Amino acid sequence: MKQILTDNAPAAFGPFSQAMAANGMLFTSGALPLAPDTGALVDGGIVEQTHQTLKNLLAVVAAAGASAENIVQVVIYLTDMEDFNKMNEVYASYFAEHYPARATVGVSALAKGALLEIQAIAAM
Repeated sequence: MKQILTDNAPAAFGPFSQAMAANGMLFTSGALPLAPDTGALVDGGIVEQTHQTLKNLLAVVAAAGASAENIVQVVIYLTDMEDFNKMNEVYASYFAEHYPARATVGVSALAKGALLEIQAIAAM
């Protein structure tokens, strides 16, 4: 197993890794819409937070030597399912004809007051 770390995504703020690679697979922790340099929640609503979350997620994936095309499964946690369509529009712009398997789950709250959190599994 190999721990994946990058300064291009927010540092873990608890006892977890940004991602772990094992047996040709990459397992990311949940990415939040935090600024990589400060760890602060980005300003704006679901559109801005979705962009930042995906940038953070893909920075971790890139640090492992992979890209969006390697992602096979995504789980998205939303605090308001009314944000689904706006989130989905942004999400679609990060994947070109390669859409991973995906689940979107409504939750009551997320760490740091985020509107969404995204985790992924990628084949390396």
